[in-house]
Amino acid sequence: MLSSSYDYKMARHTCSACDAHRVMSLFLHRRSDMAFPLVALFFMISARWCLEVAHAGRQVFDVMDFGAIADGETDDSKAFIRAWMKACASPGRPAVVVPKGEYRLQPVVFRGPCKGYMQVRLAGDLRAPDDLAAFRGSHEWINFASIDGLLVTGGGTFDGRGASSWHLNQCPTNPNCKPLPVSIKLGRVRNVTITGVTSLDSKFFHVIIIGSQNVSIHRVTIRAPRDSPNTDGVHIQGSSNVRITDTAIATGDDCISVGPGSADITVSGVNCGPGHGISVGSLGRHPGEEDVRGLRVSNCTLAGTANGVRIKTWRGGLRPGSVVSGLVFEDIVMRKVRNPIIIDQEYCPYSSSSCRHESRPSVVKISDVKFKNIRGVSATQVAVKLSCSGASPCHGLELRDIDLTYVKRGVATESRCENVAGGMAGGMLVPPSCI
Repeated sequence: MLSSSYDYKMARHTCSACDAHRVMSLFLHRRSDMAFPLVALFFMISARWCLEVAHAGRQVFDVMDFGAIADGETDDSKAFIRAWMKACASPGRPAVVVPKGEYRLQPVVFRGPCKGYMQVRLAGDLRAPDDLAAFRGSHEWINFASIDGLLVTGGGTFDGRGASSWHLNQCPTNPNCKPLPVSIKLGRVRNVTITGVTSLDSKFFHVIIIGSQNVSIHRVTIRAPRDSPNTDGVHIQGSSNVRITDTAIATGDDCISVGPGSADITVSGVNCGPGHGISVGSLGRHPGEEDVRGLRVSNCTLAGTANGVRIKTWRGGLRPGSVVSGLVFEDIVMRKVRNPIIIDQEYCPYSSSSCRHESRPSVVKISDVKFKNIRGVSATQVAVKLSCSGASPCHGLELRDIDLTYVKRGVATESRCENVAGGMAGGMLVPPSCI
């Protein structure tokens, strides 16, 4: 099966050229027995040419050929960089191949632009440094930067070795903390697919997508313990046309978080839990944040999470605030989830004393948000909480076909609304709508 139009054209031209050479060889054969040496030479040259053309764009750069040891102890960073640079300078579809084994990597940047469509075939396990001193001057472990065209696949693992650092994370209690390193960063990239790999135990966020377009996360596994702080599965910011599909995420924070400047985001077929749910935000903490427009979350299952589908914005902020609009959450199953449907425009994850200084309401404007066909079991009696801002009430909210029962039998679930200026409700509504 041809994998791209490039491969198809190569194969077509190769076949045409080789057919012509075969015809020429037959012609010479029929002309004279004296032509046999010429035919043999001509055939060898044309056969070599055909093979070179057929394999153009299929170059393989095995990190073992560039000095990788794969013993789990030796620093293999330089071998990976050498393989990447050689592949990046090659046209076609060059592949950096990482065979099975354990590879120790320091913080590395796989930088573009590259001449061809890059591939990383990861069968082995990559291990991050345990010591945070290795990250001086770097906020990421694996950084894919300024690349147009990249496929990461192969069944391997990015092991962030987060357990050695989680106890040093001050961000859950200190608003002025220094974040720990992210495992995988996609920064200013286009046309990228990550599929069939695992991200394990990141020190901070597992995957961050920033300033990028046309990114697909498909059939990826992301895992960290329930109590691991700030280990968001995928964080999106300043990016558009991002798709997260058929992926399993179990972390100590948001399975997916959609930050400022995100547009046209699709989340489908995601199993989330444990974790803090699927969130838009947090938003409104910093001045000049860009809008969030166009998000569809569908066919997902959340189990045992601290929240279900959530929009969270900080109190206060400078006018004009950013806009959140055009969001759809539909066909979602909740399994003993706290706060299955929640808009929280008084978000503050710190102690009440740290949050009390900001009395002004959020200036983030929320509108055109639909919650449809969401069903299952709520671990909190208030299953639907729409707590909007007094300064910018929510408009255009819709609740339709909601069926959320309480985990305690015989006790009905409830919905609560605050500062909801307009909306609609219809179909089955358990709990009854407060709009």
